[in-house]
Amino acid sequence: QVQLVESGGGLVQAGGSLRLSCVVSGGTFSTYYMGWFRQAPGKERELVAHISRSSGGISYADSAKGRFTISRDNAKNTVFLQMNSLKPEDTAVYYCAADTKPYYTDYARYQYWGQGTQVTVSS
Repeated sequence: QVQLVESGGGLVQAGGSLRLSCVVSGGTFSTYYMGWFRQAPGKERELVAHISRSSGGISYADSAKGRFTISRDNAKNTVFLQMNSLKPEDTAVYYCAADTKPYYTDYARYQYWGQGTQVTVSS
């Protein structure tokens, strides 16, 4: 019954920006650690950013540092990923994931997943 719905993906040129959103329903959002993952064709799913329950702990993949910002609004049951200075190598399906425990990069352990939103960065 817990559902995660991503939105905000699309086609942008290199150097552009996108803001992804993930709305969580059917569960207690404030108890969830949240992660943004991405998966490109033929590649393993990778963690892009992670945020703790009260936003006190935030981490990023090296490829995202300085360009991406994860945030959450517990009153709106929403986690965001602001992506700036996008590069073609950022092209992937982006997923949000939730769990009551901080699994970080271990995508196989996350209990809840969204359907994904496509991000395509053209050169």
